[in-house]
Formats: sequence, structure tokens, C-alpha cells
Amino acid sequence: MKRVIVVVVGLLTLTGCSHLPVGPPDTPSSASGSSPAGGPLAADDPNAPMPAAGTCAIGSRDGQSLPDPKCTPGAVNPDVTQANIGDTICRSGWTKTVRPPTSKTDKMKAASARSYSLPTGETGEYDHLVSLELGGAPDDPRNLWVEPGKIPNPKDAVENKLSEAVCSGLITLDTAQRAIAGDWVTAFDDAGLSVSGSKVCLRAQPTKCASGKKGDSD
Repeated sequence: MKRVIVVVVGLLTLTGCSHLPVGPPDTPSSASGSSPAGGPLAADDPNAPMPAAGTCAIGSRDGQSLPDPKCTPGAVNPDVTQANIGDTICRSGWTKTVRPPTSKTDKMKAASARSYSLPTGETGEYDHLVSLELGGAPDDPRNLWVEPGKIPNPKDAVENKLSEAVCSGLITLDTAQRAIAGDWVTAFDDAGLSVSGSKVCLRAQPTKCASGKKGDSD
């Protein structure tokens, strides 16, 4: 997705990210609240409440940051369906048509940073958990979090590969959305995919691979 550096006056500035409140390291349960096997993801609701200040904590798996599943379980854009991916997420430039303006997201960034108790001096990306290129909700607080660390980050590559798999017909849109919302670090495994270099294939059918058709980069 498009990278956005978090800048919140009086709350966040651009320095290192060594003071994050984190959950138990490499604990799968710290991000298990929205697994691919769970119920359907919520539909986009821009009026969904932002979690209260200090009620969320960054989790971790394999050294990568994960959102708190209680605060950021993910949500999807109901206007994007399996039937219309060719006219939406798999069409170049489409995500620009649904991306909310910074005049709105700047306020959301500040509130989200307070929810996660991010200290002054954090660097991070205000990130859609289910990315726009996978039909994620554009402006629902349940689908946005301040992902700490360098920009671009490893999650971006996961989003791009999942998008390629969806737009090539390798997996369904719903499969990709559930996988990345459940745990983006294990999303390939959860979606039944095997990735080697630039090639993404079905794990159960190693010769069935994505055609290379890429969606709209987020």
C-alpha cells in the first residue's frame, strides 16, 4: 500500500522505534483474534469507534510487528467482490479512487497512536491491515494501525504477492483477505501459497502458479 510516514504534532516525530509497548515476543496468540478460519470480516464503517487511548498493544511474530487483534481485526470494502475484481483491485489506478484524504487520516493517525500508546519520536506507516489492493476498508479504524519500523516494510511485499495470486485466479479474494487479517506474517501459509523468489504457487499444487498478473499496487 502507499507508504505514509506518521507525523503527529505533539505526539509523534521522526526518530527511532525502540520504545514500543509490545506483547510477548513471537507469541502467536498475540495476533490470533482474526484468523482465516474465523467469521467474516466486518464491512467498512468509517464511523466505527477508535479504541480508547492506551488500550492496544503491538504484538510480534518472527521479529515482525503485528496489530492488536482486539483493536485492529481488519475490515473490508463491501464494494469489492470476487465478481468485480477485474474492475476494482486488479485495475491499475483503482486504489487512488478509494483512498481517503489526508485531512481525514491525519486525525485518525493521532488517535490510533494514542490507542497504541506510541511514544513521542516514533517512525511508522499508517497501514491498512487488509490493504486497499486486497479490498480492505479505506477509512475504518478497525482496519488501520500505526505499523512501526522502516518504510517500506516486509508487509508490503506480502500484500503484493497476495494481490498477484488473487488477480491471477490462484486464490480467492476472501482467502487473501482472511489470511492477511489473521496474521500477515503467516499469510502465505494460511492462504495455501508457497513463495520462492518472485514466483507464487499453490502449496498443494506446486506447478500451479500465478500468471504474473498484478493488481493495483497499494
